[in-house]
Amino acid sequence: MVKITRRNWLTKASAFAGTLTVGSGIGIKSAISQQRPNQLSDNMGTTSSILELIGNTPLLQLRNIVPKDHARILIKIEAENPTGSMKDRMALAMIGAAEKDGRLKKGGRVVEYTGGSTGVALSFICSVKGYPIDIVTSDAFSSEKRNHMVALGANLTIVKSKFGGMDEALTRNLIETARLIQEEKGGYWTNQLNNEDQLDSYHSMGEEIWQQSNGNVDAFIQGVGTGGSLRGNSETLLKYNPNIHTVAVEPGESAVLSGEEESSHKIEGIGAGFVVPLWKPEIIREIEKVSTNDAMIMARRLAKEEGLFAGTSTGANLIAALKKAKELGPNATVVTIMVDSGMKYLSTPQYKSVEN
Repeated sequence: MVKITRRNWLTKASAFAGTLTVGSGIGIKSAISQQRPNQLSDNMGTTSSILELIGNTPLLQLRNIVPKDHARILIKIEAENPTGSMKDRMALAMIGAAEKDGRLKKGGRVVEYTGGSTGVALSFICSVKGYPIDIVTSDAFSSEKRNHMVALGANLTIVKSKFGGMDEALTRNLIETARLIQEEKGGYWTNQLNNEDQLDSYHSMGEEIWQQSNGNVDAFIQGVGTGGSLRGNSETLLKYNPNIHTVAVEPGESAVLSGEEESSHKIEGIGAGFVVPLWKPEIIREIEKVSTNDAMIMARRLAKEEGLFAGTSTGANLIAALKKAKELGPNATVVTIMVDSGMKYLSTPQYKSVEN
């Protein structure tokens, strides 16, 4: 009898539906076992740490939401990471680098400001590794994320938002509060907006995309939060093909990368309200602006038409991906990211109003 694990089940089910893309010439089972040498090739083995389940997420071809005259769209299912978000990758990278060079001592404290998913991911890593963690977040972000962080053992400090949305003032208040906590309690402040350690994790993610797509990538689309995921993936993909269209996505209400004024928006995880330090414009070909409302509508469509239950930033990614797919035509391939699970947003306007 073959034991079906969570991710093993997804890949088998998706393969049956004919929608999982792993690259021609590489079987699903062999691709996964090659990428996870710690697991037995017959999928009967056990995993020694939950941290080993970070990464190697599926790349899925969308079937229903993409018009026939468009390029195919592949979406990286980052909701398959342990906390339901791609941020597990960067959290593990930041903690691992700090452990290696001594910035984080055994039993030391971790401090961070967050819109939620990075805080959840860091709380998860710290719970596994035994570090206490102080998180600074806000009522502007979903209660699911805050509750998840507490469940994982984090000590939360809540900063009140002015309009219930993300803007520059809130971001800077979160940063300053985290700085003061680190100053008072000591420990390692991950300081995600300025932390280049996260780039390694996204370089690896770019390698996954290149291998899974069998090197067929004509455009890569991703929203800008810290800027790390767009930059890291783009740097890797452009190394293989410098002609790839790299597209940044930002909130239409706060399009600072496009040179416009910042304002409040509700696309959690992107749009800090200022140009973030990791932003690298020279490797980005285009910037696409997407409103909160449009992103929410598209995320709901993705659930209803493709069965993918994602957050608002994924909706924004898909709007930009569809636009690029229309431009490039049916012989091209566009890759984007399902950043996280919609389970993180059940109490927010993204899904709370669906029942009505």
